[in-house]
Order: sequence, then structure tokens, then C-alpha cells
Amino acid sequence: MEFTSAELIAISLIFVWSGFVRAGLGFGGAALSLPLLFLIANKPLFFLPIIAIHLLFFTLITAGRKLQHVHWPFIKSSMRWLLIPKLAGVIGLISLPAQWMVMIIYAITIFYAVQWILQKTLTSESDWADRILLVLGGYFSGVSLVGAPLIVAVAVRQIPPPSYRDTLFVLWFILVIIKMLAFIATGVDLQWQWAGLLLLPTAIGHMLGLQMHHYLVHHKPEQMQRVLGIGLLAICGLGLYQLFTQA
Repeated sequence: MEFTSAELIAISLIFVWSGFVRAGLGFGGAALSLPLLFLIANKPLFFLPIIAIHLLFFTLITAGRKLQHVHWPFIKSSMRWLLIPKLAGVIGLISLPAQWMVMIIYAITIFYAVQWILQKTLTSESDWADRILLVLGGYFSGVSLVGAPLIVAVAVRQIPPPSYRDTLFVLWFILVIIKMLAFIATGVDLQWQWAGLLLLPTAIGHMLGLQMHHYLVHHKPEQMQRVLGIGLLAICGLGLYQLFTQA
């Protein structure tokens, strides 16, 4: 991949944003950055390995020293429902045309954006609802790394608040390891060089996001989510327009 200087600056800023969101909310680094990245290049298999490598690195340094805080029963029970859909999603990501995958990712992101704008949070009230959300979340995670909000809808009911973020980080780590192994097995370029080059911008975002996390622990994030939802909806609309005009 070759980019202009302006595109490289934009990509770096987007990865600052990705690290900021992931560290601040505990999820959303991919969901809130992929639509922006696709405005520069509609290449899911170029950007996803980079995001996955960063997620593994920053999850390890953030939650690796707090494993005693992890709610392991949730990890064990959720993986029974996440594993097979996750693998199915990865197969789809590798085998389907790039434009199809971009449209799927935009559709998922629009769903989340509308939900945030309307202040309608996905919730689960039963074991069967938990399982359906986990299956869908596993598939979307395999397709694009944007299945987190569906999984979070289950986690928020089952994980004690003190263990919430660290448990999610460990779960994301496991799910991304599965995706990376599938990439390696099928010969997908993991973009190690790009991941290394973009590590510093992501680290800057990560450090800023840790400060935001401390703020959100004591404040409700609803207003921020609404602003993010409006921004995401606008970006996805622009991205879809660009996608169809180029077709």
C-alpha cells in the first residue's frame, strides 16, 4: 500500500483515536476507527491485522498485571458461544470480496451509531438472549472486530463492575489471537511493519484514553456516546456514498 503524506497523517491521527477509545471505553477501537480508515482505503485485510496487533499489545500491558481482577467464569461461559461464530466470521472476512466486507462493517457501525444517538442500549434479560447476542457478537468480531457492543450487552449483566474492563480486555485478547492464527494459517499479510510504525500514535491515544477512563468511572458517558453516534453516522454515510460512486 502506498499513501500520500496527507493520507499518512490522517491514518496516524485515526490510530491515535483508536487507542484513545479502546483504553477509555474498554472497547470500540475498531468500530470507531475502521469507518474513518475506509475513507482513505477500502482495504479491510490491510487495516484489520494492524488493529489486531495493537489490541494484543495494549491489552497485554493494560490487563496483564491485573489478571486477579478478571472474572474468569464469564470468560469460560462466553467462549462456548463465541468460538464457532468467530471462526465463521473470520472465514467470511478472508473469502468474501473486500467491497462486501466494507459494506457489512459500515452496516454494523450504522446500527451502533443509531443506537447511541437514540440512547438505546442493548440489554439482555435472559440466558437465551445472552446466547444470541454472544453468537452474533462472535460473528461480527470475526468479520471485522466490531462485535464488542453485542458482547458488552451480556457482559454488563454478568461481570462485577470492578472486574468489568479487565475481563473484557482478556476476552478481546483471546478473540484476536483466534483471528491472528486464522490470518497466519491462510497466508494473510499481518502488516508487522505498518503496525510498528503506527504503534507510537496508538500509544499516545492509549495514554489519553486511560485518563478518560478515570473520568468515565465517575461520570455517565451517554452524552459523549450521542456525539460519537452522530459522527459515526455521518462518516458511514460518506463512506457508503464514496463506495457506490466508485463502483
